[in-house]
Amino acid sequence: MEIAPSRKALTHERILDTAARAIRRAGFNGVGVADIMKEAGLTHGGFYAHFASRDALLVEALEHAGQQSAGRLAKGNATRQAHGASPLRALVEGYLSDRHLSGTENGCAVAALAGEMPRQAPEVRAAAAQRVRSLVALVERSLPTDAEPGRAAAIASQMVGTLQLARALGDNAEGKALMAASRRALLAQHDVPPEA
Repeated sequence: MEIAPSRKALTHERILDTAARAIRRAGFNGVGVADIMKEAGLTHGGFYAHFASRDALLVEALEHAGQQSAGRLAKGNATRQAHGASPLRALVEGYLSDRHLSGTENGCAVAALAGEMPRQAPEVRAAAAQRVRSLVALVERSLPTDAEPGRAAAIASQMVGTLQLARALGDNAEGKALMAASRRALLAQHDVPPEA
């Protein structure tokens, strides 16, 4: 028999959902405790019942954002693979999609926050580094087992950089063309079609 989450656990989850969206949308410096609590429909005073500090919130929000993004990617990847895409093709097409271009607040935290990560408190930097490692590991799992060392890191770097540059150009024809060109180049260089 499953035990229903407590009211405090549900509230904590609501704060994390709100903060995870906010950091991807506005960056670390665009996230204030009062704003997060207000957006979550809570009072500012209740924050410290859930988090020891703003940095503690950022650490958990980064992890939460990573789990959300990984879940969305996995679901899309499974669908694309069921239609015959290789694991790498499924990942690249999902990550470098028009939907991900326009979905900043629900997308990859690494792409949204990479430029800010080195300037954060040590515990936030550590959580950010873990998000990067998780993304590289996700790419590595999509490659053949005999792929040369460093290949996953190079592909992850190109995916993140592409998404950042496309977002800088905008959710428009120019940004979408940049993503399409990078998708084609990545797949031409690294994709191995699935075995029949």
